[in-house]
Amino acid sequence: MPFLNERCGIITISKLIYSLLFLSAALILYMIHNAFRKNVLFHEITTNSTHGKKRSLTLFFISDVHRRKIDKRLLQKIKNEIDIVIIGGDLAERGVPLKRISKNVEILSSLAPIYFIWGNNDREVGEEEIRKIIASFNGKILDNENTPFPGHPSWGILGTDDPSNGSPDIAATLRNVERYEKTILVTHTPSLFRKVELEFQPNLLLAGHTHGGQVRIGKFGLFEKGSFKINDNHAKLISNGFGTTSLPLRLGAESQCHVIKVHY
Repeated sequence: MPFLNERCGIITISKLIYSLLFLSAALILYMIHNAFRKNVLFHEITTNSTHGKKRSLTLFFISDVHRRKIDKRLLQKIKNEIDIVIIGGDLAERGVPLKRISKNVEILSSLAPIYFIWGNNDREVGEEEIRKIIASFNGKILDNENTPFPGHPSWGILGTDDPSNGSPDIAATLRNVERYEKTILVTHTPSLFRKVELEFQPNLLLAGHTHGGQVRIGKFGLFEKGSFKINDNHAKLISNGFGTTSLPLRLGAESQCHVIKVHY
């Protein structure tokens, strides 16, 4: 009997170990699957009109691509006609082939004109290389500056550099901003929102960087989960991002990119 009890105990422990290994493998596969999903979220905001005539503009926002490949299957999920594409930083990171970066930008540029801001990882592949790729598809890099929204000149797009480079210049970004009736601020790091809002109140603020924590256990994660919040005529979007960093794993913070329609 003692021998049988001992053998049963060994079998039970073995089953427990195999069960844990199976569950761990299943969880990792699920996290990998989540990391490579092509989620497109759709948002709308209405701002007060000063000209009486109702109009709308639509932009596509994607950030934190990192090592991911963008393909035309993603574009098939975007059913709206897009006015501009905004790449909110971390288009790349160290080790990503320039050919992949160029292909990603090429596919995005087929949607609409491209506007790009720097993330904390982009310069790891070479600043000049990134500049050449963006320029080759007639894109514009917003280096602490603002520019009119194409086709909607009453709107301005404001873009800052990233703090990782030590050169976000809020004053330069806001220079002559009074010429616009409405504005969209794009910054890779959402912590810059507060610094801008001390000087100016954009109608729409966009950021990424945090990946929504990337791996979350319930409500707990390294960073807050991405969100889209509307307060009166103003909205803030912090994206979970499209790609991943370190490991291609996501849990509780799905990969995402965004279509935002603004009525004004």
